[in-house]
Amino acid sequence: MTLIKSISGIRGTIGGKPNEGLTPLDVVKFTSAFAAFIKKTANKEKMKFVVGRDARISGEMVNNLVCGSLIGMGVDVLDIGLSTTPTVEIAVTESNADGGIIITASHNPKQWNALKLLNGKGEFINAAEGAEVLQMAEKDEYLFANIDSIGKYEKDDTFIQKHIDKVLQLPLVDVDAIKKANFKIAIDCVNSTGGIAIPMLLKSLGVNDIVELYCDPNGLFPHNPEPLPENLTEISETVIKTKANLGFVVDPDVDRLAIIRNDGEMFGEEYTLVAVADFILKNKLGNTVSNLSSTRALRVITEKAGADYFASAVGEVNVVEIMKANNAVIGGEGNGGIIYPELHYGRDALVGIALFLTHLAKSGKTCTELRDLYPDYFISKNKIELSLDMDVDIILEKIEEKYSMYPVNTIDGVKIEFENEWVHLRKSNTEPIIRIYSESDSISKADHLARRIIEDIKDVVKQKIKEG
Repeated sequence: MTLIKSISGIRGTIGGKPNEGLTPLDVVKFTSAFAAFIKKTANKEKMKFVVGRDARISGEMVNNLVCGSLIGMGVDVLDIGLSTTPTVEIAVTESNADGGIIITASHNPKQWNALKLLNGKGEFINAAEGAEVLQMAEKDEYLFANIDSIGKYEKDDTFIQKHIDKVLQLPLVDVDAIKKANFKIAIDCVNSTGGIAIPMLLKSLGVNDIVELYCDPNGLFPHNPEPLPENLTEISETVIKTKANLGFVVDPDVDRLAIIRNDGEMFGEEYTLVAVADFILKNKLGNTVSNLSSTRALRVITEKAGADYFASAVGEVNVVEIMKANNAVIGGEGNGGIIYPELHYGRDALVGIALFLTHLAKSGKTCTELRDLYPDYFISKNKIELSLDMDVDIILEKIEEKYSMYPVNTIDGVKIEFENEWVHLRKSNTEPIIRIYSESDSISKADHLARRIIEDIKDVVKQKIKEG
């Protein structure tokens, strides 16, 4: 059993002992602490929260616990039921709520679930706020309401349609262009809430020929739900077999978007954001943001357009912070997460689909031809395990010193920029591990760069052992 308490929420496997797995007691404890935190920061006696969930098997159980706990804390609950992460984010602001809880373990397998915590802006709470919630939970710093002050419960399952309506109203979403393109699109929604939202969206965009894979929101994931190439062989084959123009894949909570080209090959999860950003920049010049571990291609197309690119620490809340600081027109992460501030500050596969289809329709190109317009970069992901007594921070400092003649960014680990490639080293918060991401214009070069840095790390470790 596993329970991970982090600044972004609580995540764990269902079952086991309290504080070891995600048990009912843990759900009640952290929900109550979060309600107490929002009450304290908002300085309000009466509050309203939005609650929504993905379709995983444990969702209804966890939802009942969350809603009951909030009501017990004196919070009025708007339960929007089976939903998506971005839909809940939008529902918080649309309903003038004080906070929100999304019940989803994102791309984790079926035995996992989690509570994702939103503030009154429908955005994830930041690191300092998350740390305070964890502290309040550990110290049981929450007080349940008396009988005359308990919250009220309301159910509303119309927010996915409201979300879609807001997407359709965006000036850069061209429904007529998409309809005229007469796309045939295959989709894989891993039997979660994308199976509700994505067909609704596509039909609203004028796409009538939809090949559906796993669109029954029963929580029985047919394959590993993380939208990585090794998990998407069936939809790739389906795109080719049905002669579809492209395919879309979303994760269980629909905040990540992967695209399959018309030739059955991956568009590349890093390039979901690149393609959408290219379309935005052609219509509205402005700055862009992604995290330090995302492809250089976004920087290339941004600077080519005449705007500035900014990098953030890894994590959606960090991307949003840098986007706001630099008035970015588009941002996101290289895992297929698109943040379009004209709609809201959250990763959103629905707006990603609408903008990508508009871009593809207006380009007059096939999906494969569109991908060929962008520079090719390849990311290699590696890690090195260290002994428990090894000081990871010292190792990172030594690597930073060795490459100090190059541009180095230390806002999140150590990122070293070379002429046409980069390497990013991040330490794990839970294990003695350094994760090593490297990118170059070929996978062999990216692998070679990673191996070089790993050897540098080994040299530092040997020196430290030698020094005693």
